Amino acid sequence: MGEKVVAGQLDLSDRNRYRDKLRRCLTGLERLLHEKRFDRPKNLMGLEIELNLVGPDGLPKMLNAQVLERIASRDFQTELAMFNLEVNIAPHRLGGRVFDQLAEEIRTSLAYADRKAGEVDAGIAMIGILPTLGRDDLVSSNLSAVDRYALLNDQIVAARGEEFTLDIDGVEHLTCTSKSIAPEAACTSVQLHLQVTPGRFADVWNAAQAAGAAQIAVGANSPFLFGRELWRESRPPLFQQSTDTRPPELQAQGVRPRTWFGERWISSAYDLFEENLRYFPALLPICDDEDPLDVLDAGGVPKLAELVLHNGTVYRWNRPVYDIADGVPHLRVENRVLPAGPTVTDVIANAAFYYGLVRALAEEPRPVWTRLPFQDAAANFDAACRYGIDARFTWPRRGRHSGTAEVDAVTLVRDELLPLAEAGLSAWGVERADRDLYLGVIEERCRRRTNGAEWQAATFHRALEQGMGREAALAAATRRYRELTKCGEPVHTWPIGLPEPVPVVQGL
Repeated sequence: MGEKVVAGQLDLSDRNRYRDKLRRCLTGLERLLHEKRFDRPKNLMGLEIELNLVGPDGLPKMLNAQVLERIASRDFQTELAMFNLEVNIAPHRLGGRVFDQLAEEIRTSLAYADRKAGEVDAGIAMIGILPTLGRDDLVSSNLSAVDRYALLNDQIVAARGEEFTLDIDGVEHLTCTSKSIAPEAACTSVQLHLQVTPGRFADVWNAAQAAGAAQIAVGANSPFLFGRELWRESRPPLFQQSTDTRPPELQAQGVRPRTWFGERWISSAYDLFEENLRYFPALLPICDDEDPLDVLDAGGVPKLAELVLHNGTVYRWNRPVYDIADGVPHLRVENRVLPAGPTVTDVIANAAFYYGLVRALAEEPRPVWTRLPFQDAAANFDAACRYGIDARFTWPRRGRHSGTAEVDAVTLVRDELLPLAEAGLSAWGVERADRDLYLGVIEERCRRRTNGAEWQAATFHRALEQGMGREAALAAATRRYRELTKCGEPVHTWPIGLPEPVPVVQGL
């Protein structure tokens, strides 16, 4: 989302030229794959964390430009709305004590950002959806002052042709409309990158798709939106609905949403980029001067700028990424399913679980995607978003038995997936101390059947029981969340409720 784009008038010729450039880029990608021009294995991973800015009262602060000016680091950049920031962590090689190193780097970066935000009476909140966001906060006037966001909003609104409808039926039911894509900004995530060779890409992407439900079940952290308690991980339905270019008629015709889980297992990275062109009209038809096929003919490496830009407007939960580093092209799987937070330890535990599990699943002699229908993987993902740690999944039976069976998320993670993640991290060369520490966090969440979403919901209800109104309870729970985040202990250790009774504020 942070790529620089200059807003301007777009006409029909721009779209025709862009469509032609997209086809040439896809041909260029096909040639690069056929000619084996991609980087060799480097076991590189990286991550990005989206953040919220809040005031001492727990309410959002629309101050990202001022905070970024004070931070003055290229590691931090804008996100969609003025209460959002994003921090990018430099790539690391998987192995050794990489997760402890990552944890220390992230703690240092976030502490610095929080101090700088404090200069304008704000602070950093690492949480999937900020519970105190109101509908008036998520309007187009609060989008960040970046041309790309304005142009993207205009193009999605124009494609939609009518207001966006938000309709999420969970613990409570939320229905409302929006005139812009601003509600998407409520969704703050952790994005995990893994560089892979073309020959391994399909196995890793398929493994990441299969693993997504378990990631959400143990990592859910987004139970509230606009004062309503919805799904345990409400980001996916919110993201899909707030960027949905399809009016109801196109939805009824089976047109794919731009935010989606997918519909099939793949055999090549090419499959995903080709789907992008086949299913999704361009939202940002901005052309680069480069001709990718001419660059290839001259022995160079094309940027494939149009393909990269278009790919950035298709919001897959596991997204393919084409990039160039030191003049050599490479592919990455970008895993986008996890919410931010609650603590750095929790974020790193989620990352360790993912990187270990994906490696193990990708290398199984009978891969899970050969035994699990894709529609069951998609249903698992939805169940995890709705029910979190209490979800039930369809999963292949172990051993020689064929077919699938229903299993609760905790049992699956504890008995089958955590041992796989342990084996995967060992294969990466991650030291036992890191494996034990961070996978132990996931194990404890399973043992206590808790995660960030469970803590938020339980603390909110405890505040209501103390006599607080809904808005006051959400604000108090958010302030307590930030206090405990700063303490740094993982969420499964957090005490439920507020530290002491809070006086009831009349009218809230």
